[in-house]
Amino acid sequence: MFRGITKRPFQRQRKNLAMKTSTERILTTHVGSLPRPDSLIALLRKKDRGDPYDHLAFDQCVSAAVDDVVARQVAAKIDLVSDGEMSKISYATYLKDRLNGFDGTAQENRAAGDLLDFISYARRLVEQGGTERSLQGPACDGPLSVRDDTVLDKDLANFSAAVTEHQPMEGFLTAPSPGVVTVFLQNQYYPDHDAYLEALAEILKAEYEAIVASGAVLQVDCPDLAMGRHIVHRKKSVTEFRKAAARHIEVLNAATADIPPESMRLHLCWGNYAGPHHHDIALSDIIDLVYTARPQAISVEGANPRHGHEWIVFDRHPLPDGKIIIPGVIDSTSNFIEHPELVAQRICAYASKVGRERVVAGADCGFATFAERPAVDPDIAWAKLGALVEGAGMASDRLW
Repeated sequence: MFRGITKRPFQRQRKNLAMKTSTERILTTHVGSLPRPDSLIALLRKKDRGDPYDHLAFDQCVSAAVDDVVARQVAAKIDLVSDGEMSKISYATYLKDRLNGFDGTAQENRAAGDLLDFISYARRLVEQGGTERSLQGPACDGPLSVRDDTVLDKDLANFSAAVTEHQPMEGFLTAPSPGVVTVFLQNQYYPDHDAYLEALAEILKAEYEAIVASGAVLQVDCPDLAMGRHIVHRKKSVTEFRKAAARHIEVLNAATADIPPESMRLHLCWGNYAGPHHHDIALSDIIDLVYTARPQAISVEGANPRHGHEWIVFDRHPLPDGKIIIPGVIDSTSNFIEHPELVAQRICAYASKVGRERVVAGADCGFATFAERPAVDPDIAWAKLGALVEGAGMASDRLW
């Protein structure tokens, strides 16, 4: 299994790890991935394709990129920062390079249901690099086991060093849910979906625990609970999808059973691409299930045109005691830079439903979900984060 990092300065600072909140102002964060430098993207591309690459140069490039991205987040006044997922080609498929058992090729073309309704637009989006080309790629064709347990150690060490150097309020690291891995890396080995799901959970449990042991908050990325509806389960009823989602949450809860809820956040997502999204399942149809997941904080989309209205959901489905909401108040697929006033209005809307001290302002999704194909220009992404911080300040002035 993955080996956790020991004797990290960041770990010593956070023995009783709990996600930061504030009784004085709205804190800011994002979803995890941030634009990577071109030199690192070139190396990630070679690594992902199985081409020869300089391993030492890669490690050095990742380390420098993590240090730089943490420093830049602190300079931008982001409170809860990440490593930008610098070492990963994407938030879920990176596992194929760290585990044995992913030598197959996916046979099922899992295109998003909304894009299938607009084929000409879908082709243009793929050509522009705005989404996964077909969600086809590697597949699980053998028993899962850890191939290289030093890669996670390097990730934890890089982030710990950067956090110690630049002193953000808090750091978090991302890892995929077992369910979302099944979306991107299809099963061709295990007897059924449930067996594959549990095998992934057993592997990921060690990664989850190592992240928290290192002193970082764990963010579990769970697009399977929303995006999964219009990709894998688009021909099923809402009731049938809810049954599948409930099982995914049950497995995730088992995998995180030894981690305190306050040390975790969950990211819910309908797919980080600029598409029609008219087949997205409504938040109101799944939020009660999401509440049963163990992580204390829930990150939801709240800025894009399809989900910007869903702050009203918390009237009918009150946020349970002890939970925190991280609404997206800037859109991760648009190159519009939100006006800080709009950001403030969005934050205040959520605060009116759940209480000001239970809101942390965030983004809809990552700004570099797939390293090679960011939907937002890197410089604009940082400008949007600046608008997030400014808007959070305006909201704080109104709420306190």
